[in-house]
Amino acid sequence: MKRYTELKKQTDNRYLNMYEMDAISSSGAPFKYYFATRNKDEKIRLRTGSDAPEGVLIYALKADDPSQILMLRQFRYPIGDYVYELPAGLIEEGESAGEAGAREVKEETGLDFTEYTGGDQAFRRSYVFAQGISDEMGATVYGSVSGDINKDGQEDSEDITAFFADRDEVRRILAGEKVSMRAMYLLMNFLHSDGFDFLD
Repeated sequence: MKRYTELKKQTDNRYLNMYEMDAISSSGAPFKYYFATRNKDEKIRLRTGSDAPEGVLIYALKADDPSQILMLRQFRYPIGDYVYELPAGLIEEGESAGEAGAREVKEETGLDFTEYTGGDQAFRRSYVFAQGISDEMGATVYGSVSGDINKDGQEDSEDITAFFADRDEVRRILAGEKVSMRAMYLLMNFLHSDGFDFLD
């Protein structure tokens, strides 16, 4: 059963737009619902049913010391503060999630990313991010990084510090810093696993 009668675009921005939906409740009553999307009008999920990811999240261990994980401390404008995260970004047209992950890691940190493709593929499929306010979906890629951290690929609007964290530092961050929820769940795996064994 279709749960809306009309969809109206409220904004016309480059990366993110708001929509008003004339929604229908489970009892059949009409009501207004609002959501944000990164998708172009014709590619909104409730119209297409697609589960292709717009974004990628990167779980990257240090190649020569997998007891350390790559993290970011990034200023996030909606929060007005720095947030601890894992590298992430949007997938460009024609890119696989792994290719997008490698590009984003290079841009944000200067490091080279090598994708790990073992383990259960279920953990690499696309998942919904913020289902109450957006139709955005993303995939996670796993791998290792090597090289020297630098900021050469960062844009002026980005305020990012990349670093490697061991388990003690991850525990400290989780206990008292602002942390992305997506990062938090993966960091829980990092604390209780060896390499990528949690993917098996």
